[in-house]
Amino acid sequence: MPHSLEQGVIVDWGLDEEFQTPDGVVRWVVMRSGDPVVLVHGTPYSSLLWRDIAPALALTRKVFVFDHLGFGRSDQREGQDLSLAAHARNFSRLLNHWGLSRPSVVAHDIGGAVALRTLLLEGASFGDLTLFDAVSGGRWERGLFQLILQRAEVFRQLPDYAHEALVAAHLRHATHVGFRPGVLDAFLAPWQGAEGQAAFYRQYS
Repeated sequence: MPHSLEQGVIVDWGLDEEFQTPDGVVRWVVMRSGDPVVLVHGTPYSSLLWRDIAPALALTRKVFVFDHLGFGRSDQREGQDLSLAAHARNFSRLLNHWGLSRPSVVAHDIGGAVALRTLLLEGASFGDLTLFDAVSGGRWERGLFQLILQRAEVFRQLPDYAHEALVAAHLRHATHVGFRPGVLDAFLAPWQGAEGQAAFYRQYS
């Protein structure tokens, strides 16, 4: 399994493999064997989103999970192209790297738009595609996201505690049952510190 638990708390989500893109390293892992299925996360999450689903699928399928560039365990740095188009190009490169021609794909949030662009504009082929709570087109940058787009420099200058409170509240807003111990902290960790804070707002620029 790609994660370990300590008293019910996630202490590791191992993405041991690396793939070099023009803008940095994407980290990924594959589990088990069988017909391939690729899990594509959205924002502000990471492949940790699949922490329960991936091991369950891996009982009968070969499961690929990865962190988009700028997210989770993948590289975060200034100057990265983190647009949906760039994520789709990187996803297409990953599929080629893995030698997958017609995998099943499951995608969430902006992962849905990434998967659709990869299918329709990057020439990829999927055996089947499952989208849930997905961004698929049109103007989706509303509410908080619209404010970030309009005032990105202001958000980048928030004190640490204010930034962390904003991201944590945004994450909590996505669940009506709450997070199990350690899960919220694990989702929040990549966005903490000066580099993480810059990376969080960079994705909306």
